[in-house]
Amino acid sequence: MNQAVPHPDWLRPDWDAPQSLAFMTTRAGGVSGGAYASMNVGRAVADDPAAVAENRARVARALGATPVFLRQVHGAEVLHLRREHLADEAPSADAAISTNAELAVAIQVADCLPVLFAAPGAVGGAHAGWRGLAGGVLENTVAALRAATGCRADQVQAWLGACIGAEAFEVGEEVLTACGGDPSYYVYRANAQGEARWRADLAGLARARLAAAGLTRIGGGGWCTFSEASRFFSFRRERVDGQPSGRMVAAIRLR
Repeated sequence: MNQAVPHPDWLRPDWDAPQSLAFMTTRAGGVSGGAYASMNVGRAVADDPAAVAENRARVARALGATPVFLRQVHGAEVLHLRREHLADEAPSADAAISTNAELAVAIQVADCLPVLFAAPGAVGGAHAGWRGLAGGVLENTVAALRAATGCRADQVQAWLGACIGAEAFEVGEEVLTACGGDPSYYVYRANAQGEARWRADLAGLARARLAAAGLTRIGGGGWCTFSEASRFFSFRRERVDGQPSGRMVAAIRLR
């Protein structure tokens, strides 16, 4: 497969991982129109299937490998990609690792946090919304990478892509109970009805879990999908303004 250059607006990990090629798409660089303009990769929305297929093809060309899109269910299962997964419409898992340079990990998001991983001889990606985070999807991905390569935790690098930011991520008590973590990652702010609500730092919670798993090189974060409407899709913003939201992808391959 001929490799193209990723679109200049797409996000790139700021890590020292020459064994990998990775990026996260934004709304730029695709062919979708209307509310899905322009780089929607999600099939489960009302976008033109031909446009979605072309957008996914552009992701594949930029990778120089075949991205394996998952059927994400907000769980914590990690899939070790094999060639047989290319025959599936979408394997069910919320994280994947790859030791095959021809198979790229593809994580779809539109507010949830995508985390990409680079290790000696393997790469990985995880879809970390609050349910997946609470279920251990990040720790499970690190464990899968270590099991596949025999590396130490401090040899695994992680990069956090764009997700809903701490000022926009309003949650209830069930999220605090499920995710736990340092109270400094939550700011109490009741809603207009006076009900107890908090603003949660999803990226901060993820960094803390990765550090506890033994990772010492953790980068990325700092973008808010909800507040940067011109650059990112946001599922939560869809519920506010009524405009349909597309999906972005964080993808990584082993060179």
